[in-house]
Amino acid sequence: METVVFALLNGLIYGLLLFMLSSGLTLIFSMMGVLNMAHASFYMLGAYFAFTLGQSTGFWFALFLAPICVGAVGACVERWGLRRIHAGGHVGELLFTFGLAYVIEELVKIIWGKFAVAYEVPAELNFSLFELYGAQYPAYRMFMLLVSITMLAGLWYLLKRTRIGLIIQASLTHPHMVSHLGHNVPRIFMLVFAAGCALAGLSGVIGGNYLVTEPSMAFSIGPIVFVVVVVGGMGSLAGAFVASLLIGFLQTFAISIDANFAEIFSFAGLNPEGDLGRITISSLAPMLPFMLLVLMLMLRPRGLMGEREF
Repeated sequence: METVVFALLNGLIYGLLLFMLSSGLTLIFSMMGVLNMAHASFYMLGAYFAFTLGQSTGFWFALFLAPICVGAVGACVERWGLRRIHAGGHVGELLFTFGLAYVIEELVKIIWGKFAVAYEVPAELNFSLFELYGAQYPAYRMFMLLVSITMLAGLWYLLKRTRIGLIIQASLTHPHMVSHLGHNVPRIFMLVFAAGCALAGLSGVIGGNYLVTEPSMAFSIGPIVFVVVVVGGMGSLAGAFVASLLIGFLQTFAISIDANFAEIFSFAGLNPEGDLGRITISSLAPMLPFMLLVLMLMLRPRGLMGEREF
């Protein structure tokens, strides 16, 4: 029972962190049709900006300033990079953002070094919030949960209940009509791209000290983000939310299971021999999202809630 409860809590927190990161990518794709291969790099920039700003302003100011800085970088990338390439089609966009990811990684190595930085949990949240089955549960993880839920509610309210959300959605389906009404559609796209990057930066701020802040962090979590987007459905925020939680629970439960195939198959009267029997479920945890991706592409290419096939 203890293992199940902790796996549920950790899976929920990790899933919401994935959603915070994938929601920005989903928002950009649904609005602009751009599959940003450098999206996880903005997550990395958020962690590094928070680390640097936190040394002088403290964590709480960095929590607000770092995503704004990342959003500003994203706006510059869209204005002077993607906007010029957008007319050339998706191949140019993919190549541009793929190269941008490597450029950002090298810049991070030049500025902050090749090793992990000491980006730590703030002292105000570095304590145990409650005790469960004799084990202490960190307060910072519940803070991550609170930030993620607040972001989810704010994003839903912005898109569904405000004039800004109405203009954004109209720009996707009827850009010429929105332009005739006096709105600057290219500027709207730039702000949407910046907002998506800022969401990635926010996830880096709260996830960088939860996981680790080092130059390869973008390429560690980046593939999983694309799995979330494809499994949930291209351009579907609701699908990204469901897929994020699904992958979060799937991986955390797999990590908590220490049994191997020999022990599992023994209940069915089977006795696998050799290396197959020694494989543990926890060792397969990193592979499970990609196995889910393969199954989804085979059985339902448009994802759980998507309207277009990948």
